[in-house]
Amino acid sequence: MTLFNVPDYLDWPAQFCLLITGITWIASIVTSNVSQVDRFWTFLPTIYTAYYALLPLLPNSQPFLFVPYAPKSLGWSSLKDFSPRALLMLTLITIWMFRLSYNTYRRGLFNLQDEDYRWAVLRKQLPPWLFQVTNLTFISGIQNVLLLLLGLPTYVASVLQPHTSLTTVDYQLTLIAFAILICEFTADNQQFAFHAYKHAYLAKEKGEKGVKPYNPKEQWPGARLAWTPNDAKRGFITRGLWRYSRHPNFACEQSFWWLMTIFPLMEPSANSPLPKLLEALENQDAGQLRAVLLPSLWFFMPALALSTLFFSSTLYTEQITSSKYTAYSFYQRRVGMFTPLDTLVRALKVNLLDGKREAKLVYQKVWGASQPKIE
Repeated sequence: MTLFNVPDYLDWPAQFCLLITGITWIASIVTSNVSQVDRFWTFLPTIYTAYYALLPLLPNSQPFLFVPYAPKSLGWSSLKDFSPRALLMLTLITIWMFRLSYNTYRRGLFNLQDEDYRWAVLRKQLPPWLFQVTNLTFISGIQNVLLLLLGLPTYVASVLQPHTSLTTVDYQLTLIAFAILICEFTADNQQFAFHAYKHAYLAKEKGEKGVKPYNPKEQWPGARLAWTPNDAKRGFITRGLWRYSRHPNFACEQSFWWLMTIFPLMEPSANSPLPKLLEALENQDAGQLRAVLLPSLWFFMPALALSTLFFSSTLYTEQITSSKYTAYSFYQRRVGMFTPLDTLVRALKVNLLDGKREAKLVYQKVWGASQPKIE
């Protein structure tokens, strides 16, 4: 059976996406908490990836709705054996899932009563009816579709490509993926350690009882930074990886999924657009480039959609943060949103164009010193 006449390769994922969208939306109404999708976020990309990577394990017909199956129309070559590349991608995305699940758990977001603070702010900014429209269309709907899209690169590897052995490029991309995940894990840990220190310090200053003192030994290596009272009073983290990016965790998250998106495209098969794109660029043929580029956008849709979401949500997050902390505008002037290259450009501007007095003020606001220490 097919749902809404979608292509066969999207049939079960679309059914499952519709089911999860309905569950999260109904749960958000019942609980008055719209963070239900956030709790599913850690698992859904892995589920969609596993569906495509493990097609040979599935039956070829669907006994009833929502049961995963592998339609025969996907082709015998994709159903008779596993794609080594798809299995490798599933392994990396499973590791990503454990990292995110761990961070979600310790932040308390698996608690059904917990809600992302941004949704609480948005609820106050919108009329109730408009917030519920946003809840149905964007929070429950669009975000679930995006999570489905993150599984499509594995579809490319499993169905559109021959199941050839892994290449040197595959192993190189795997090492890069591990490096990105380690960097993201470190950024998460530094942020968690900062908030633990901030909470303990401010509670002590207020004379609150029963608050556990901050112990750096309880933090992961790489997160045991020399926090200062100025850090706690400032209210937001500017040390460690956060010295080079205002959102290193978001930068790593986007980098990981861009890597997963291009992972199967590096395989030099007829179904990969990269060789054709590179050939068009090498020939400097604008007509050939246009002919190749537009059909190729489909392959890059998962990463493009995710980056669009992160960019827009980060702007909204920073708007909220700026309203809470007066020093945040100085941090924005000195440190880039995502990339260290942007941070370098901003540093040159502050140091060379804004004058010594203004530069000193920026450093004092951001790091509590006239010049930052090297960490």
